[in-house]
Amino acid sequence: MGIVILMVIASVSLAAVFLGLFLLGAKKGQFDEDESPAVRMLMDDKKVKEKID
Repeated sequence: MGIVILMVIASVSLAAVFLGLFLLGAKKGQFDEDESPAVRMLMDDKKVKEKID
């Protein structure tokens, strides 16, 4: 029974560490990108086309 309690404590503490890292990344703006790389690539094409004209 003691190992079960130890494993629960270990898993909860590991989950808390990952939650803290996620919140830290969200606070620093890690996940604020609105466009995916594929959409950004298409938008870059339009900018180049405008410069050529």
